[in-house]
Amino acid sequence: MKIKKILVSQPKPQNEKSPYFELAKKHNLKIDFRSFIHIEGIAAKEFRQSRINISSHSAVIFTSKTAIDHFFRICEEMRVPIPDSLKYFCVSGSIANYLQKYIVYRKRKVFVGINNFKGLMDLILKHNKEKFLVPLSDMHKPEIPEQLDKNKINYSIAILYRTICSDLSDLSDVNYDILVFFSPSGIKSLLKNFPDFKQNNTKIAAFGPTTTRAVKKAGLHLHIEAPTSKAPSMTMALEQYITNHNKNNKQA
Repeated sequence: MKIKKILVSQPKPQNEKSPYFELAKKHNLKIDFRSFIHIEGIAAKEFRQSRINISSHSAVIFTSKTAIDHFFRICEEMRVPIPDSLKYFCVSGSIANYLQKYIVYRKRKVFVGINNFKGLMDLILKHNKEKFLVPLSDMHKPEIPEQLDKNKINYSIAILYRTICSDLSDLSDVNYDILVFFSPSGIKSLLKNFPDFKQNNTKIAAFGPTTTRAVKKAGLHLHIEAPTSKAPSMTMALEQYITNHNKNNKQA
């Protein structure tokens, strides 16, 4: 059977030139988009129980735009002043640029990594006398504290938001040829919403090593993995798989 229907566990792209739309047009596919998870901010009252003093930190590490939003939200809710001397360490250029939503970029000390936390560590080590605050979700990559501990960095993890499984009951079922996941939380949401889910002929696509591990841990069979050297993006991985799959089925 040819691939006809795909469900991507993310919001629908706003950009009309998204490669997902090009993929759908090229292969005559029906691609649906649906967030399997959503973010819920932790209230100031709950955060106070962690006894983390934001003002005692001289630098903050941002690994996502969501972390930026919730850092400035909690500071506003708790009326924590943000000094001009605070240093910002961002894992990528796009995250650093997003800071401009809250600060006058040129007046602050902003350090930018090369799209992964390991690359950002080189910059952090050059400023290892700072006390770092790391705003994160309750479900964050263990790599972050592991790298900071390994390099004996003085830091505090601030859990400012939670990753929550969305209610997918309106889907009624997940009868798609391919399900596409981008985080372990997406797999968790699938199994929570559909505890009797049987994979059968459904193909599973996973982005990133932690998502790949979550698929296998859940006892599901992984068909499409990204990023790879030949497919650095999920749409490229889907393109390659669908082309080969449909070609083989046509010959059969």
